[in-house]
Amino acid sequence: MPDLHQLSAHELLAGYASRAFSPLEVTQAVIAHIERWEPRLQATYLYRPEQALEQARASTARWQRGVPCGPLDGVPGTLKENIATAGDPMPSGTAASTAPLAAQDAPPAARLREAGLVRISKTTMPDWGMLSSGLSSFHRLARNPWDLARTPGGSSAGAGAAAAAGYGPLHVGTDIGGSLRLPAGWCGIFTLKPSLGRVPIDPPYMGRAAGPMTRSVSDAALMLQVLAQPDARDSMSLPAQQLSWAGVADTPVEHLKGLSIGLLLDAGCGLPVDPQVTAAVQAAAQLLESAGARITPMRPFFTREMLDGLDHFWRMRSYIDLQALSPAQREKLLPFIRRWAESAAAFDGPHVFRAYAQTHATRVAAVAASAPFDCVISPVAPNLPALAEDPSPTNDPLRPLEHIAFTVPWNMSEQPAASINCGYSASGLPIGLQIAGARFDDVGVMRVARAFEQLRGPQRPWPQPQ
Repeated sequence: MPDLHQLSAHELLAGYASRAFSPLEVTQAVIAHIERWEPRLQATYLYRPEQALEQARASTARWQRGVPCGPLDGVPGTLKENIATAGDPMPSGTAASTAPLAAQDAPPAARLREAGLVRISKTTMPDWGMLSSGLSSFHRLARNPWDLARTPGGSSAGAGAAAAAGYGPLHVGTDIGGSLRLPAGWCGIFTLKPSLGRVPIDPPYMGRAAGPMTRSVSDAALMLQVLAQPDARDSMSLPAQQLSWAGVADTPVEHLKGLSIGLLLDAGCGLPVDPQVTAAVQAAAQLLESAGARITPMRPFFTREMLDGLDHFWRMRSYIDLQALSPAQREKLLPFIRRWAESAAAFDGPHVFRAYAQTHATRVAAVAASAPFDCVISPVAPNLPALAEDPSPTNDPLRPLEHIAFTVPWNMSEQPAASINCGYSASGLPIGLQIAGARFDDVGVMRVARAFEQLRGPQRPWPQPQ
């Protein structure tokens, strides 16, 4: 039997029900494992083992009485730092923050607490969530458990590292341009960036989504049964809908037969795709085809104008945030982020409007390109994970988004997009396959991912503390 910290959420819940082990025993095992990893991995923020043990004792008592409080009672997990938890600071990754303590749990935190999750810790992120790395002026530098010299990705950096290292089975991150999928791809785990509004979040923002980060599709589906409930605090929250999350785990490989799947190997702009990434995605396409799916190569639909427009609009948003800081606060901001934001000072109104217009242009292009297919597969990222100390794969604040051309279109189009491991580089670094579907078809994307997971077979053994 695997060690307790390696068990899935489904396995833990079955073990609690049969009294094979208790939430307290599992939480103790996870804490012991974190303390072996964390001095070098540095994925946690507000790590409070005593509070977690207190929650686990309460959960153990409920299971002993046969009255678990919810569908995740006693399962350990984490939340990304920028998901508010009542009474805690939320610095958004930056030492420049003066944000007050959170007054209440944000929707994902509230739903997981109600469901009985044992919150082991929160997880780290870069300044303002605007880097695909773990580099932060506030947090310690998060690293990739597969190779500590490499980044786990970002901005859900700590969450990706924690999930891959076995800090419990359930983790939550956020995504506005790839911040769930990039760390999932580079850390070899699974995630779903859901349709906009499927998982309510506070504060809401165009393209921003929260989602599960797990080591299996089935565990992510279990989380989504809890997370995907309407919350009035999210003005874009979708109405209540009965979705068959529970059926995802039972999806057979035969589900793929007859599906029409687009294969996108060229994003249209950004970094060139590493040949090892291309080979892994092509091999995944061949697996899907062998199970009866129809694979059709796609032309790129995302353009340099679209990518630069999104970049310049976000620069101006961050420049306005920068201007609201005192001179002393500005000095605390990560230099890469500060230079990127300050570059928007010369943008005039027409320039910013044209940049903003690219969000809609991207949406239209993504929807049109994907419409002929049941789903679209592609690389998650064109590159393998960069060095941990690098703020971005280019190390250039004026070319900061060259690696998100495969991921960001699905944020702007509000469509669900998953990342699942599809292979490894020659040096053993994970490679992610992105699966994107039609807006609102989150379960459909999950079912394709689950079928592929079975086709792919078991992954390599999970990384061990280094």
